[in-house]
Amino acid sequence: MEWMNWNGLIIGVLTFLTIGLFHPVVIKAEFYWGTRCWWLFLILGLGGVVASLLIDHVLLSSLCGVFAFSSFWSIKEIFEQEERVRKGWFPRNPKRRYPWD
Repeated sequence: MEWMNWNGLIIGVLTFLTIGLFHPVVIKAEFYWGTRCWWLFLILGLGGVVASLLIDHVLLSSLCGVFAFSSFWSIKEIFEQEERVRKGWFPRNPKRRYPWD
C-alpha cells in the first residue's frame, strides 16, 4: 500500500462531496435571497482561485480550485433555480417578491 498514490482518489471523493454540498446551498440561497446573492458566489470563487494559486500542497490547492469553480458554477445555477421555482418545481418563499409576480 505504500506505493499507492491516494491523492487522485481523495480529490475525486472531495470533489463529489463539494458539488453535493453546493446543490442545497444554491436552493437555500435562492429561497431566502433570490438571485441577488450571485455576487457572494463570485467572491467565494475568486477567494478559492487565489487560495489555489497560493497554496503549495497539491491536495489542498486542488480542493480550493474545485471549491472556486463550484462557486462560479453556482452563479449560473442560482438563476436556473429561480426558473425552476417559477415553473413550480421548487417551493416559493412566501416572504419574497418574485420578478414574475
